[in-house]
Parts: sequence; structure tokens; C-alpha cells
Amino acid sequence: MVVYVLWGSTYLAIRITVETMPPLLSAALRFAVAGLVLAVVLRLRRGPGALRVDRRQLGSAALVGVLLLTAGNGLVVLAESGPPGVAVPSGIAALLLATVPLLVVLLRSATGDRPPIWTFAGVTLGFVGLILLMLPGGSSAAVPLLGALTVVAAATSWSVGSFLSGRIRMPADPFVATVYEMMAGALVLVALAAGRGELADFHPAAVSTRSWLALGYLMVAGSLVAFTAYVWLLHNAPISLVSTYAYVNPAVAVALGALLVAEPITPQVLLGGAVIVAGVALVVTTERPRRAGTGSRSGDTPERDRQ
Repeated sequence: MVVYVLWGSTYLAIRITVETMPPLLSAALRFAVAGLVLAVVLRLRRGPGALRVDRRQLGSAALVGVLLLTAGNGLVVLAESGPPGVAVPSGIAALLLATVPLLVVLLRSATGDRPPIWTFAGVTLGFVGLILLMLPGGSSAAVPLLGALTVVAAATSWSVGSFLSGRIRMPADPFVATVYEMMAGALVLVALAAGRGELADFHPAAVSTRSWLALGYLMVAGSLVAFTAYVWLLHNAPISLVSTYAYVNPAVAVALGALLVAEPITPQVLLGGAVIVAGVALVVTTERPRRAGTGSRSGDTPERDRQ
């Protein structure tokens, strides 16, 4: 329940944060603070060698961090920023990112891992829903095409990072890996923010209280509490159960966006979102017997740390 609700709510928190705060800088602050807190906790609990890794592990974690957090999360933050009609609503962003498990299946197929035919049927169904969601509409509530494509690019980067994380030499401890992923992602985000002029234009006094609170929520609830619960689930629950977040999170995000900030829910959003979620559900349920038989978790869970 923690993973379902907290990760589903982070999309709305991102939207509120970027109302008065530069987008890439806010993402950098989120992951830098969360990474530092996690590093301190590990150091205090496990001693001086808690964060020790070799160069190859460090490089792998940094690469995954850039793919997941800099490109994956950073592009989502950019897509959700801007005036109405330009910014992607938080619920739509969550629906578009629900395609991550579908993209991971395609990456697996490209490397010789042939999923069952019903998995491909689920992937096809999911992408039909994606097309329906992005079709131009005649109303003012139509999904902004450029923003939607930006979120799709984010989902693609997140999928590649997730896929690679199970196939390259990462730190053995997922908490330690996450520290380096967060720090690498934050460093590149800061550099990109500086290149966009966000640092020069940033004035803390101009940031609203609700944006600061939303950023704090992302740091604590999104990047620390929910992630810890997710890691616990990976070690104590069937992977088929853990994977259900991929089609529960969008429902939470759409509901919160509509209830709290009056994001429109059009028939097009309902239809496209329902088809995407149905496709993801079909993929997860089709893969379930295979995972139970193999016991392997590599590549099954598309993310270590969500938006």
C-alpha cells in the first residue's frame, strides 16, 4: 500500500513543486538530499565500509542513475512544468510512464529473451492505449503532444536504465547502489540546470510554501520511504505482486490530480489510460508463472527508485 499510494502521489507533488521552483534544479535537490540522508543512515548503521564499492560498480551505478534519474525523472519534471496547455497533467504523466514494463519487454526481446505470446499481446495493447492517449483532441483539455513525447522519452530512458541495472556489475547492496545512483543523477541535473540558467534565476524567497512542502514530500516520501518499502517487498513478496504498482500508480495519480488540482479527466484519457493499464496488467499476469518457476528477479522490476 505504501508503494502504491506514495509513488502514485509523487506525480502531483512534482507538479506542485515546479509551480514556483526551477524544474531541473528541484529534481537535483530532491535526489541530492535523499542520497545524502541515505548515505548517512547506512554509514551510521553499518560502519565506515558501508558505502565501499569498486570503480566498475561505481561507474555502473552512475550510469544507471543518469538514465533513471537525470533523463527518466528529469524529463518528467520538465514535461510537468510550464503554463496550462503546455505542461502535461500529473495523471497523464503517470499513465504514459506505465509503459515502462512494456518497453522493458521489448528490450528483453531484442537481446534474445523471448517472452510468451500473451506478453507481446499485452505490449501491443499497451501501445495502442498510448496512441489513443496522445491523439490530438479538439478540446482545451487535450494532452500536449510535445510534453507527452517528452514523457515517452523519459519512459524509454527509465526502461533502458532498468534493463541495464540487472545486466551490468552493480553494487551488491541495492541501498548502496541507490546512494550512488541518486548522487550521480543529482550532479548531472545540477549541470543541466546551470546550462538552462536555472541557478542564476533561482531565488529561494520566491518559492511558495506549498512548493517547498511538495519538494520535501518528494525527498522523504518519494525517494526514501517508498523506496525502502519497495526494497523490502522485493525480498519478502512475490515479484508478480510487486509489479502490480505499474498499473495501480497511474490510477492513484489520476485520482489525486482530479481531486486536488482539478486536472481534467476526459473520455480520451479514460479510454487511453484504461487500455494502457490493461496491457500492463496482461504483461504482469502472463509473466507471473514464469517468474515463480525461475525465481529470477533480474529485469522483472523496471525500477529501483520511482518518480
